[in-house]
Amino acid sequence: MANQEDVFKKVVSHAKEYGYVVQSSEIYDGLSAVYDYAQQGAELKKNIREYWWRAMVQLHENIVGIDAAIFMHPTTWKASGHVDAFNDPLIDNKDSKKRYRADVLVEDYVAKLEAKAEKEITKARKRFGDDFDEEQFVTTHPRVIKYREQGQAILKRLGQSLEREDLADVKALIEELEIACPLSGSRNWTDVKQFNLMFGTKLGASADSAMDLYLRPETAQGIFVNFLNVQKTGRMKIPFGIAQIGKAFRNEIVARQFIFRMREFEQMEMQFFIRPGSQKEWYEHWKEARLKWHLSLGMGSENYRFHDHEKLAHYADAAADIEFRFPFGFKELEGIHSRTDFDLANHEKYSGKKLQYFDPELNEHYTPYVVETSIGLDRMFLAVFSHSLQEETLEDGSTRTVLKLPAVLAPTKAAVLPLIKRDGLPELAHEIVEELKWDFLVDYDEKDAVGRRYRRQDAVGTPLCITVDHQSLEDKTVTLRHRDTMEQERVPIAELKARIGEVVDMRQWLQKL
Repeated sequence: MANQEDVFKKVVSHAKEYGYVVQSSEIYDGLSAVYDYAQQGAELKKNIREYWWRAMVQLHENIVGIDAAIFMHPTTWKASGHVDAFNDPLIDNKDSKKRYRADVLVEDYVAKLEAKAEKEITKARKRFGDDFDEEQFVTTHPRVIKYREQGQAILKRLGQSLEREDLADVKALIEELEIACPLSGSRNWTDVKQFNLMFGTKLGASADSAMDLYLRPETAQGIFVNFLNVQKTGRMKIPFGIAQIGKAFRNEIVARQFIFRMREFEQMEMQFFIRPGSQKEWYEHWKEARLKWHLSLGMGSENYRFHDHEKLAHYADAAADIEFRFPFGFKELEGIHSRTDFDLANHEKYSGKKLQYFDPELNEHYTPYVVETSIGLDRMFLAVFSHSLQEETLEDGSTRTVLKLPAVLAPTKAAVLPLIKRDGLPELAHEIVEELKWDFLVDYDEKDAVGRRYRRQDAVGTPLCITVDHQSLEDKTVTLRHRDTMEQERVPIAELKARIGEVVDMRQWLQKL
């Protein structure tokens, strides 16, 4: 476990050192669970956004995008169930005075069981080498079976207790499993209580007449209240989708694991409106389509898995997470939910406005059902960043730290490096930068020996380096170095734009879908 913690510490420090993510208002000692994206991070985040938007909106004729306001009429949150049901079960440790999410304590306990099972599998994989049949081992090895069955039984009980709002049983479960406070090791717990996660604020000039508002805890409701506006103005026929990227806010008590769980975060959501009764096939369709989008980035299918929900939200008839293998284990990256007509029907009830669709094929009005895909942009950033950060031992025994970001998402696509700072090389290098900057974000770097500059660009994640040397002056060719393989080739300056495009162009990547 310590090894994983070390890996994660490296991720956090690398993100800071190379201008990706820093603590918010750090000069004032920061705010807990609030982060700023620095110069490289802002670019990576923008590129992930763009990769999602193009795949979701631009490549689908029947999906459009909106940008709804963060402030919404307070009745929105009554209708959506957030005022009454958007709670986390909290438990305090009386000795350490620390507050925890009760469900997370239990889930962490189950994660340790899963880690024990994984350890057995890893040992067996080493022992049997190429002959290892993982599927047979997992289904027959008594310890692996025991750990996994225990874990499933615990999660099932937790899910049922939370669904019944039986908080006493959640506490009983924590006591039966002898779960201790991670800080003090004490098992002296309070009762479990519910805590609403919405941030309240005020709208209006004077304190007396100000209206109580909330910062939105999700972006989905902005889509639902705009359903009719978009459907009518866009003359949209069902099935169709509305997508949105935007900030959401949750007063997380146990905000932790860097940018994995923050109080201010960004969501990329798409609500797909369908005929009632067709939700099963659309739910399966979007599960598959979303996994394909993730796999197109080439981060390894073994790092993703589906997790079907035991405990369904009050509005859902099916729900699954796409989980990713973060340095701290498999955790939720994206949710696909079959939300039925809960949202539109409730907004119709609370607003008194008809939110229905006339289906010309069926010649009838109905309230559409919805299948939602919802991914945290910050979590996606962390998945990409943590997976890409690697330490490599090279043939000569030296090591390099390299950030192997998918080239399509990398902030800087290429760095232009004059071999030395004289003889007209910087001038030619600057000419190349001037030419390329219209199509790509490029960096110019002339400080230090060229080998050290390569290492710096590797660590920051730049996929290509272009070195300008004396031969370049004679024959107008440069050395193109590839980050992942460190291979170098001579390329005419005139071909650079096309060659960079082959590596980083979004079209090349999205065609895998």
